[in-house]
Amino acid sequence: MVKDPLKALIPHLAGQHVLVIGDVLLDEYLIGQAKRISREAPIPVLEFESRQLIPGGAANPACNIASLGSHPVQIGVIGADAPAHTLRGVLVDKGIAADGLVTDATRPTTVKLRVMAQMGLRFPQQVARLDTLSREPIPTEVEQAALDRIQPHLKKAQAALFSDYHGGFLTPTLVEAVRDLCRAAGILLTADAQGALEKYSEFDVVKCNADDAAAYLSRELRDDDAFASAAHDLCAALHLKGGMVITRGPEGATAVTATGQVDHCRAPAVTDVYDTVGAGDTAIAVLTLALGTGASLRDATTLANYASGLVVRRVGNYAPSPDELAWALDTWTVG
Repeated sequence: MVKDPLKALIPHLAGQHVLVIGDVLLDEYLIGQAKRISREAPIPVLEFESRQLIPGGAANPACNIASLGSHPVQIGVIGADAPAHTLRGVLVDKGIAADGLVTDATRPTTVKLRVMAQMGLRFPQQVARLDTLSREPIPTEVEQAALDRIQPHLKKAQAALFSDYHGGFLTPTLVEAVRDLCRAAGILLTADAQGALEKYSEFDVVKCNADDAAAYLSRELRDDDAFASAAHDLCAALHLKGGMVITRGPEGATAVTATGQVDHCRAPAVTDVYDTVGAGDTAIAVLTLALGTGASLRDATTLANYASGLVVRRVGNYAPSPDELAWALDTWTVG
């Protein structure tokens, strides 16, 4: 794979307007120094050092899009609570338009609280996690409110990225309605389905991971031929206009276009892998932006692999910069 054409894509990832639609959440990290073991239970006692607040869920692809110089508009549902106010603030701080968020007072804003122990290593280690959330599907009036938020942005948007964390926002009726609006406006449609593949029929490009593809198709996926067959079957079953991408962790990803072209896009040889959280969000963000430049599905998927490689070297969500992506292309060979 020649890297220079991929590097040439990087400046063109900027300047695009993208609707990012999905289950937003607030990632909260409480970090403390591990000093001793509690007398009350076999757990470490942490002395508080810092608190970090990071946009998560469908807000993480939006962070990646903003970091690469484009303009995301966040569409999602939040509660009428203090975390909603906090989430709006951190989104704006990241350069993400938050006027597309709809308030539903009957549900909480989704928060994932992680307690992290600092123990002298490069990154703190997770000790516990507490989630506050509702998975109930949003009611009809919230669906309509979301559509009302989306419509003013259709004239500017080049792409609509759906990020499905199974949090109740992306109902089949909402997905279908937005798909039809975007189709009429000539907007690129991509989705990180995370197993909910049936909702994303007639999209341009859909991404899922190997486990979700295997579960959906009820068969094992062990080698290149099996992944190629699976991606082809999913592309046909969902009537995708552009293609299907199945991510395969350290083996990269398999991409199949709607015309039948198969590419096994190998992952770069990344050192110091610490955490896979957020890698899929980065992949769908870069994939969407690269396709928005007119790149082939193969090149877009390969560039997404390199971007994801930068994320797994960190703990938690991370949004690489254009310079970091160029560094990765210069530094890493394909594994």
